[in-house]
Amino acid sequence: MKVRSFSRMALVLLAFCSAVLARDLDQDEALRLRQQGVILPLEQLLQQALDRYPGSKLLEAELEEKHDVYIYEVELLTAEGVVRELDIEAVSGRLLKDKED
Repeated sequence: MKVRSFSRMALVLLAFCSAVLARDLDQDEALRLRQQGVILPLEQLLQQALDRYPGSKLLEAELEEKHDVYIYEVELLTAEGVVRELDIEAVSGRLLKDKED
């Protein structure tokens, strides 16, 4: 009985920690950070992502905060029909992750 209760508590704690570690930013917050010069313009970083995969199309882009780091999460559909997920650091433009989704 105690093991089951502990397992449930561990799962709840894990879910809570995962939610706290990544936070989606809304348009107003993203605009404020851009105007303050904290993050680079999305258009600039999108162009970098599209240049990496010529002929690709943007599926989705969102700004998140993970571990106090602003990250643009970009999903592209390549010319070959492959979905790629790229994480780009919004402050520097550095590519953090590029994987097939």
